Amino acid sequence: MLRTHTNGELNKANIGDEVTLCGWVHRRRDHGGIIFIDLRDRYGLTQVTFDPEVDKEAHKQADVLRSEWVIQVTGKVIARPDDMVNKKLKSGEIEVEISKLSVLNTSKTPPFELDEEKAHEANETIRLKYRFIDLRREKIQKMLEQKDKMIKYLRKYFHDNDFTEIQTPILANSSPEGARDFLIPSRMYPGSFFALPQAPQQFKQLLMVGGMDKYFQIAPCFRDEDSRMDRHYGEFYQLDMEMSFVEQDDIFRLMEPLMIGLTKEMSDKEIVGLEKDGRFKQIPYLESMNKYGTDKPDLRFDMEIVSVTELVKGSGFKVFADMAEKEGHVVHAMRVAGGEKFTRKDIDELTNLAFENGAKGLAYIVLKDDGSLQSPIVKFLGDEICAKIIKETKAEKGDIIFFGADKWRTVCDALGAVRNECGARLGLKDTTKAAWCWIVDFPMFDYSEIEDGRIDFGHNPFSMPQGGLEALETESPLEIKAFQFDLVVNGFEASSGAIRNHDPRIMYKAFEIAGYKKEEVDEKFGAMIRAFEYGAPPHGGNAPGIDRILMVLNDYESIRDIYAFPKDGKGKDLMMDSPAKVDEKQLKDLGLKFRKD
Repeated sequence: MLRTHTNGELNKANIGDEVTLCGWVHRRRDHGGIIFIDLRDRYGLTQVTFDPEVDKEAHKQADVLRSEWVIQVTGKVIARPDDMVNKKLKSGEIEVEISKLSVLNTSKTPPFELDEEKAHEANETIRLKYRFIDLRREKIQKMLEQKDKMIKYLRKYFHDNDFTEIQTPILANSSPEGARDFLIPSRMYPGSFFALPQAPQQFKQLLMVGGMDKYFQIAPCFRDEDSRMDRHYGEFYQLDMEMSFVEQDDIFRLMEPLMIGLTKEMSDKEIVGLEKDGRFKQIPYLESMNKYGTDKPDLRFDMEIVSVTELVKGSGFKVFADMAEKEGHVVHAMRVAGGEKFTRKDIDELTNLAFENGAKGLAYIVLKDDGSLQSPIVKFLGDEICAKIIKETKAEKGDIIFFGADKWRTVCDALGAVRNECGARLGLKDTTKAAWCWIVDFPMFDYSEIEDGRIDFGHNPFSMPQGGLEALETESPLEIKAFQFDLVVNGFEASSGAIRNHDPRIMYKAFEIAGYKKEEVDEKFGAMIRAFEYGAPPHGGNAPGIDRILMVLNDYESIRDIYAFPKDGKGKDLMMDSPAKVDEKQLKDLGLKFRKD
């Protein structure tokens, strides 16, 4: 080794020792002839000194050192003077008096400062282009170490619970998982394509058919979806797991202790909102949508939405009255405690947020401290209906009531977004708390987002419908619930899972309702169908997002920083300049040619 110690381990016990250290020049200071260098590696900082009275040659060499040069130094550990002790550093009570210096490599002037207090001033584009420099920051290194710690914890938990870690293929087939596939043209089979797996869904179910019983892996997944604060473009990692001979609650009972343990291990957050028996709350999908406006509610604060559809029927406010009479339309209200403090600007911004989520507006009533009501809609609703609304929402003086009136889903989306923003503006999203819950009873089918009037899968096409084949044959598709569930923490979806469909008859019927012919099912899912015909056990599982959970538990600003080499917000790797064009020969080998419009 080129060093005897790291820059994070020397202390008073080492005083008098001869040591050799390596690292990067973090800071350089020249105080009256003595040169001070803060030497940095991933373990910490050590102050080293170059005194001409100790070694003239080393001092002369140190005079040319600059930021981010890589050096090796040898010297004696001495105690710092009392007035120079730095209690913030592990090595703050000592320094190393250098007698020998070797420059291992020089460095250009970095494009941004690595000091944590100043690094945030550099824009993300520059930091991502020079990610190999950004990685030297303590904050980024701690994030990556946290991820490593989390993965170790996950592996130990599942191995302790008798699961087998198995790697599934990366080159797979295209599958309707709900997002766009990354397609890979085949050189050996021109015109045919592999797809990178959006998730190991089919493979893990086939492992259950193969009798593996308990499977998990830290699985890379690939989806061609736009990035956002909690979703990295292109690729992410999930804890993928599956179990045989289980019901839904068996999965919950396995995952809940894991998430409680992770919360305690990876954060300082207090877990809130548990049931009396210590279990996570289970909230049906429809209840969550109606009460919180979303299927991933933030339960750290109380702010519930209530239906006032019946109360406003026949009222003088035509907008509400008309919506209350139309099929599939609703009028919902949400009390925001202390909302009177919102300014006109706040209300306008919340209204714009409702617009962005499909609403045509955001009506409101302010309950003034003097007992009066402030709103342009009060005179149309009348005192009696206003009083009933106030009672229904449990509003008090100093509160504001927001209203949504439109199609059910539009109202949910709009008020859900407004609720989330109100929680942020009023400081209700307590970063010291973690509120976990399960969202259950998702609809098996829903209307297609692409094709009007068409029935499509609402969640996961491989889920078991509640009621099995009989429900598919006798109930209205939109009324059928599935054994599907999401795990939610602090307003973020942490995991998605289900009890799987393991019966070919049920699978054919489910896909038939979603508009797939038997031949299409055989073509796309032939391996699954064949496998299910040879004795498939009942099975189920889920797949928590490792990066997203880590982000939420640590309140990181963006999921991108959790990746060693992330893409930017537009899905581009600025450091490697990818995606990039390839030469004609490569395209020819694959039988591809680009058409120029």
